[in-house]
Amino acid sequence: MADTTTAQPAQSTPAPDKPSFRYFRPPTSAHQPSSDLPDRYFDVTAADLRAQQASLAAKRDALQNAPLRTAAMREAEDKKRRARWPHTTIRIRFADRSVLERTFPSTDKIKSVYAFVRGSLREDVKPIKFVLYQSPPKREYKVSDPKVRDLSLAELDLAPLSLLLIKFEDDSFNHTDVPAPLDASVLALAEDFPAPPKFDADTKQDDKDDKGASTSRSRLHFDFGGKNKEDSGERKYPKWFKVGQK
Repeated sequence: MADTTTAQPAQSTPAPDKPSFRYFRPPTSAHQPSSDLPDRYFDVTAADLRAQQASLAAKRDALQNAPLRTAAMREAEDKKRRARWPHTTIRIRFADRSVLERTFPSTDKIKSVYAFVRGSLREDVKPIKFVLYQSPPKREYKVSDPKVRDLSLAELDLAPLSLLLIKFEDDSFNHTDVPAPLDASVLALAEDFPAPPKFDADTKQDDKDDKGASTSRSRLHFDFGGKNKEDSGERKYPKWFKVGQK
């Protein structure tokens, strides 16, 4: 008699949950650029100056022409901003330059960040007080401060991404040669920082002028008469400086 019992499919083992955080090891010399950027990388071009001037003019016009905002208008703008960035990524940098990262709902308070950091510390370090802050300019985000604890991450202007520094009450953990006092389960998931892009010194970038024509990058020099002059191979000096060279 044939066995009519159907074979049961083997149940696959569910994949382990992906950690809700990331921990980056301190950057090493291997992750730093192998050579300094060439001087021309920092040259200011006419296009750079035009863009900066246009940005400043737009900000000035926006401030001068902005209507008076009511409380309802400000609240509507806040809702629009929260809808744009529903999540906020917070990175905590320790004294050894390692970074602990996690993404929170933008509606969370700063106490959620403190709870996450404290839960990631070693058991012997968890009782030690610490403060999260930004610098420069230095701004501390203390849970005891009512101007901080009652605001969401979005209202604290931490969305969509912010880097916070950590300072322990016990100063022995604030030295650069002291590893971050994190739990072994966190350290086990450590990863390297992504390698920075390499700058190709031979690559030449062209800028667009006001009429849309392509013009090559050129160094700008400012003479003592206040006029901008493009470098044509000959430096311009004031007369008194030329006389002094004789």
